[in-house]
Amino acid sequence: MNFIEYPDVDMLMIDLANKIAGDLNAALHHEDRVCLAVPGGTTPGPLFDDLCAADLPWENVDVMLTDERWVPTDSDRSNTKLIRERLLTNRAAAARLLPLYAPADQPEDVLPELEAMIAPELPIAVLLLGMGADMHTASLFPGADKLSEALAPDAPILVPMRAPGALETRVTLSARVLDGALRKHIVITGFEKREAFEKAQRLSALEAPIRAVLTGADVHWAP
Repeated sequence: MNFIEYPDVDMLMIDLANKIAGDLNAALHHEDRVCLAVPGGTTPGPLFDDLCAADLPWENVDVMLTDERWVPTDSDRSNTKLIRERLLTNRAAAARLLPLYAPADQPEDVLPELEAMIAPELPIAVLLLGMGADMHTASLFPGADKLSEALAPDAPILVPMRAPGALETRVTLSARVLDGALRKHIVITGFEKREAFEKAQRLSALEAPIRAVLTGADVHWAP
């Protein structure tokens, strides 16, 4: 793990967007298509605003979410809506979106179809993750109903997840898929999350799921 500190969030987002663009360019020298996996939430929005303008052959990039709330994609709670509006625009509009949601009452009803679209594009070439103050990442929440399954070495690609405090059912890439990314970037902002991150180093992955994806990752932090 490589821990990188920045003087402020603006500098972090600009620098990290450049790093991710460089990682994608490097990967495309070796592969015809590459996969970029990103989180939803409010933190990465400014990074997406920079990354979407990067001069890349975006038509050769598959973009997918690390996790999604099980809500329609036109919902304001949808991570898919967020990345369509802030990442899959400008030059990045040429990228292909790999969906983590399909119209169904529960994710279990359509997981095989969603996994079938993702499987041929693995491993993830470049992964961006965040971390919550509870030390969750993607939708790997402490105390979630299927966390043990999602952390298992033989976990499936996608795991439906229901967690205390989560308003909706989620679907998440498993730790196996996340940790298998060729380049991993984790973005953390604020002193509360830095304290949580330092605490996570002393806990198990069941207590602090971020632990499951730290090996070889670049962790980017700003106050």
